[in-house]
Amino acid sequence: MKATIWHNPSCGTSRKTLALLAETPGMELTVVEYLVTPPSADKLAQLYRDAGMTPQQGLRLRGTDAEERGLPAAGDAQVLAAMVAEPRLIERPLVETDKGVRLCRPQEKVHEIL
Repeated sequence: MKATIWHNPSCGTSRKTLALLAETPGMELTVVEYLVTPPSADKLAQLYRDAGMTPQQGLRLRGTDAEERGLPAAGDAQVLAAMVAEPRLIERPLVETDKGVRLCRPQEKVHEIL
């Protein structure tokens, strides 16, 4: 099975999810440090669509100024543009496999797509 994780090595939940993926037998894992290599707006839109969530639901509020900027109530295009411009606004970790996409908070949610 192939999996891609949009990872922040400073985040404990992201590290725990990465460890779960790395421990999965036969896993072909791609790790994208999204703060260094942010996904495009199109890729983010696809990830959220495949996860069954809105961009607003994928917005990181803790430790950001997203609420002050009104992003939770903003339209999809505005939220996605803000995330691309400032990837710290992306809640993590996002994991994509052939079985779907999950925002793995808590990290055990990754099991839904393995």
